Amino acid sequence: MQMNDSQRIPASKANEWAALNDPDILRRCIPGCQSLEMASPTEMIATVVLKVGPVKATFSGKVTLTDIDAPNGYRIVGEGAGGVAGFAKGGAKVRLEEESPGVTVLHYEADAQIGGKLAQLGSRLIDSTSRKLAANFFESFAAVVAPSS
Repeated sequence: MQMNDSQRIPASKANEWAALNDPDILRRCIPGCQSLEMASPTEMIATVVLKVGPVKATFSGKVTLTDIDAPNGYRIVGEGAGGVAGFAKGGAKVRLEEESPGVTVLHYEADAQIGGKLAQLGSRLIDSTSRKLAANFFESFAAVVAPSS
């Protein structure tokens, strides 16, 4: 499954970059995130609870940042195991583009693979859930990063 999109956020590129590297902000924005901790400057350990159709699972996994080009973007790669529900792994190339002072466009190209019970749910349900989760993340991220009016 692949997703490409962009989100226009009323915040400076520097603020968005800092937020994309702040585990506390990411934890608040990632749907179902129970914990997210830095293990090293380029690695985080996460626990996320998700419900996809009739399957609810707790995923524990690792997130690694590579191809870091501060403050322009990076590649984020993650994988997690959800017990009998299966596994998920994937990555995203994230790029920040300053549209004007105080407005930055966040572009992403993501890909994901799933296995186990989750894979049996069907591609339509997985795709729609993935898009909904991505939209929820970016809505939350924009609300946290954008300065209050």
